Amino acid sequence: MILALDTSTAACTVALFEPDGRLSAERHLVIGRGHAEQLVPMVAEVVGEARPKRVLVGCGPGSFTGLRVGIAAAHGLAIGWDAAIAGISSLALLAAPHAGKGPLAGVMSGGHGELFVQAFDGDPLAPAGPLLNQPAEAAAAMIDAPLLVGPAAAALQAARGWGEVVDSLPDAGFALRLPEALRTLAPQPVYARAPDARPKAAA
Repeated sequence: MILALDTSTAACTVALFEPDGRLSAERHLVIGRGHAEQLVPMVAEVVGEARPKRVLVGCGPGSFTGLRVGIAAAHGLAIGWDAAIAGISSLALLAAPHAGKGPLAGVMSGGHGELFVQAFDGDPLAPAGPLLNQPAEAAAAMIDAPLLVGPAAAALQAARGWGEVVDSLPDAGFALRLPEALRTLAPQPVYARAPDARPKAAA
């Protein structure tokens, strides 16, 4: 079986898949903060007595704290179950429910008024450009996909003045809709920008 999880945004989302790819169980909570307290009980509820042979974890971009919680938990579970582990693109997970609908872009808040944005071809789902971390106005000049999905999609649409918006959060239940290249990433954070906290300079 395959366990998928993502904690890159306000959502804490977990899904269990049968070996043939069928969705067996899932839990999806919008919690904002508190992923560390919610994630493991959600996994236990979804997995039950099963021992997944593969763990897929959202690697971002997204919340620094959320990413660290999810990735650390995924590594611990993989060790405990002697399971393989791989990363998935959280922006691609936003796009996955809309595969087959043509060009689209996943959009998240990047902090400091900037956006995390990536364009995708929708049929089949595949990256159509690099991961960007840009102010909304700059991203608007670089992204021409007609469909914008994600928690910050409206901000990009407002900066462009056009486009269809789907305000959504990553859903682990769509993890296996991602192409192999987008669900075999290294299981480590994709931050797209430097952390806000910086080490103090030596005296």
